[in-house]
Amino acid sequence: MVEKNLDLTFEFEKYVLDHPHLADRIPRNAVVCVRLEGDERFNRWSRQLAEKQRKGQQPVFCVTIGKMRPVRSRIEELRVERAA
Repeated sequence: MVEKNLDLTFEFEKYVLDHPHLADRIPRNAVVCVRLEGDERFNRWSRQLAEKQRKGQQPVFCVTIGKMRPVRSRIEELRVERAA
């Protein structure tokens, strides 16, 4: 769960860099709960984690990821050589 959360959080951060207007909808002091459509077990875990991290009346905003593209390499050139 932790690894999935880290991966999804990282992807969300990259998405926000490409769509900065989304960041305006989430207050600076908010706790962000990352959800994955169709994965209720993960979503419950993520919401519980957000509630644990929440301080006082700090707002919680849920971000639901509907689909993920396959992970692809960004390598443009590659060379393989025998070393020994």
